[in-house]
Amino acid sequence: MSSSSPAPGSRPGSARLSALQARVERLVARLRPWSWLWPPIAFAAGLGSFFLVERQQWLGALLALGMLATWLLLLSESLLGRLLARRGYPTLPHGVTLFIAQMIHQETLFFTLPFLLATTVWSSGQALFTLLLIGMAIFSIVDPLYYRLADRLRWLYLAFHAQCVFLVVLVTLPIMLQLTTGQSLKLALAAMLLFSLPSLLHLTAGQRGRRWVMMLTLLPLLAGLAWTGRIWVPPANLWLGSAALSPAFDVEARAPRGELPLTPETLAASGLYAYTAIRAPRGLREEVFHVWRHEGEEVDRIPLTIEGGREAGYRAWSHKQNFPSRPEGRWRIDVMTDGGQRIGVLRFRVAEDEHATLADGSELLRGIQGLRRLVPGSREGE
Repeated sequence: MSSSSPAPGSRPGSARLSALQARVERLVARLRPWSWLWPPIAFAAGLGSFFLVERQQWLGALLALGMLATWLLLLSESLLGRLLARRGYPTLPHGVTLFIAQMIHQETLFFTLPFLLATTVWSSGQALFTLLLIGMAIFSIVDPLYYRLADRLRWLYLAFHAQCVFLVVLVTLPIMLQLTTGQSLKLALAAMLLFSLPSLLHLTAGQRGRRWVMMLTLLPLLAGLAWTGRIWVPPANLWLGSAALSPAFDVEARAPRGELPLTPETLAASGLYAYTAIRAPRGLREEVFHVWRHEGEEVDRIPLTIEGGREAGYRAWSHKQNFPSRPEGRWRIDVMTDGGQRIGVLRFRVAEDEHATLADGSELLRGIQGLRRLVPGSREGE
């Protein structure tokens, strides 16, 4: 009675793996001619999630969950591929895995783009962050540049990947888990630093004995730069629906009232109300601040607690009465998260002449910032 043994170098189950990988390769080959459709589909999904998170919370969360699932697919594919290779099993060709990674990067960038466009304060450093995101999105669809980066500048490609991880965590966690903007930002920064480690390892690959010294120097430096630069990151799930300045306020109606030019005398007599309607996902509750600045210097910081889910935004206000003895000049009220991200800004000038700002209580959209719009009708705001 004869018996057969496995061929040298073969592994049990390798035939099934080879068949599965062949199917994946055929599927990728069929998808390649249609890959140009993926970025607009991802952008539409992000746009839908951005607006549906207010009316259909579960559907917005479902889209965000799908976003995270694709990232788990990418990470598991990379880890499983290395594990299989070490044990002698066949793995997917480099071109196939790179195509899958490119599709997920495109999905990330175009999905998160509506959130960043809508919440960016374009008159601040946040514009640089959002323009960087737009540049990365364009780069991801230019195949020659993308594949050249992946093959020749591996450390920069891995840094590109870490930035995409940052965006995924920043945008999806407030929708899915109702984490505050500050909590999501910290977790996003931690995830980015974790996924930056492979980039730093590639960057220091030829340094031998000095490699770990460089790593221990570069990682804290990168963490410090990331934490300092957090103020340039838009609050991806908070935005200013409307704002107004007024000398009086109707608390029952939650509405600004009155009309006065902002002169030193009127400020001393009645003070000034700053009204903001801040829009946020349903279920989100966090503390924001009205930071009053005179000629660029902070003079007051007033905390406000907001809750998400109201279509016109959570109506909150602050009343400042203790103005300096000489209040003339330029004033700015920054609407900030507890993590230091700017949601919006109100500007006014105090003067004795016609250059004084008129605080007339009329609600103003602070510009059409990206996809921002105002939907009438809401209630409450403490």
